[in-house]
Amino acid sequence: MKKTVWVCMAALIGLSGFLGCSRQKAASSGGKTRIGYICNNFNDTFQGYIMNETKAFFADKPEYELIFQDAQEDVIKQQDLANTLIAQGVKALIVVPVNTNATEPITNAAKEAAIPLVYVNRNPFSNQSLPSNVYYVGSQEVIAGQMQMEAMGNLLGGSGGIAILVGKLDNEGALLRTEGNKDTIKRKFSDIRVLAEETGNWQRDQGLSLTENWLTAYGADLKGILANNDEMALGAVEALKASGRTDVLVMGVDAIPDAKAAVADGSLAATVLQDAAGQGRGAAETAYRVLRGEIPESITWVPFVLITKENLAQYQ
Repeated sequence: MKKTVWVCMAALIGLSGFLGCSRQKAASSGGKTRIGYICNNFNDTFQGYIMNETKAFFADKPEYELIFQDAQEDVIKQQDLANTLIAQGVKALIVVPVNTNATEPITNAAKEAAIPLVYVNRNPFSNQSLPSNVYYVGSQEVIAGQMQMEAMGNLLGGSGGIAILVGKLDNEGALLRTEGNKDTIKRKFSDIRVLAEETGNWQRDQGLSLTENWLTAYGADLKGILANNDEMALGAVEALKASGRTDVLVMGVDAIPDAKAAVADGSLAATVLQDAAGQGRGAAETAYRVLRGEIPESITWVPFVLITKENLAQYQ
């Protein structure tokens, strides 16, 4: 009889400990609605601006908690992080894909968990329709390339040799911006030649080294450089300054602060504003609205804007 009593007491103590642990776990989340945010890379300057705007959107909404994770440009890690966040009970996911061709496992995991999924900045679906409860917030990347090339073509008077600094080749934005460059050449500037097209992987140092190579290979024939982002464009500017070349026009995309400073001093001919604030706020608002029972548009387009010295003051 005594043995039975002790067994029951032990069971009650164990149950009490389990309930106490459960309550503590619930208390640690403070009853907040948690949203997971998986960035492709915390070291990506532009992505930092998007994340900051997402944080700002929820700053006055204490009932929500954002959990930020860094995929470090690793596709498998990003998929694992999505599964982990779902297992931890997040009620929505916001994701910047590492590779837009490798998001199906993330989409399927969110679908199985019946939680909304918002892709931001990089569109995994291109011209396809989005699955139910999946959303996209970003810009129409091909337009950025078209804007760049139209401005470059006009400044060059419709002729000359250019080079293109391409982002990561597994990235939809890099491919479509480059497509926009080339499409505009075909349609409007048949006397402009693409001398070189190489990937700088979004990095400033790679933009610099590739430009150094092109200056050696093409000399005075090189009249312009189009970069898929500002970091690579600024690397090209550094290489041109070091070589004493002032006759080569350079344009980027994103309108990060360093790029706007370079437009102001004339070392960058133009940049295309990709509205990080608009994308970050749009992704946050989409997740927020779905969690409140609303049905937002499946795609939110954030417009690009060409920034030159003439209109720079409006975007400082």
